[in-house]
Amino acid sequence: MIKQKIYTFLILLFSIFIINKTNASNLELMGKIIYLDPGHGGLDNGAVYKNVKEAPINLEICKKLDKILTSKGAIVYMTRYDNNDLSIPFASNHKKSDLNQRIKLINESNADIYISIHLNAEEKESWHGAQVFYNNINPKNKDLALIFQKEFEKLNSKRKIKEINDLYLYKNVKVPGVLLEVGFISNPEERNLLQTDEYQEKLANTIVKGIVKYFSIT
Repeated sequence: MIKQKIYTFLILLFSIFIINKTNASNLELMGKIIYLDPGHGGLDNGAVYKNVKEAPINLEICKKLDKILTSKGAIVYMTRYDNNDLSIPFASNHKKSDLNQRIKLINESNADIYISIHLNAEEKESWHGAQVFYNNINPKNKDLALIFQKEFEKLNSKRKIKEINDLYLYKNVKVPGVLLEVGFISNPEERNLLQTDEYQEKLANTIVKGIVKYFSIT
């Protein structure tokens, strides 16, 4: 009887250990603060191709990212949660006002990283694949870019990371981060994929893997 009780107690301890270990593995991003920036919104639709608008797709991908990151313990903020932009009413320069508000939100947060989500577009419909852009304002930006592009290669992207130092938002955000152009809205195949929940979810999971990998080595 005593042996049976000891055995039961040991099984219980082992079960608790396994449960705690499983929970810990699901919370790789516990306490990390991540700012998501869905590009465009409001009057600014972003790229538009065959009546498909970029802005709402950016937002849907960020919402899926928010859900997955939160489930892994991260604290997630977004520059916008609906299809409005961030510009101040009656601003003389609508676009610059929007960008300034995004810059302010991210810089004044305690975020560990930010991720800006956009779609690409070119005249040549054959261009395809997700690509990562970074500004050298922060030395960590290139590290992030390399990790994300490696993950995008698993989605059959053959594109390379690209340094951008002239875009207003990215040269003014001091928090480590990158611009992710997750596909070409001008490419017929990617345009169709980017509108589906399944592919948006796939992109979100790919990005999360990159985020987890970044924090595992920093």
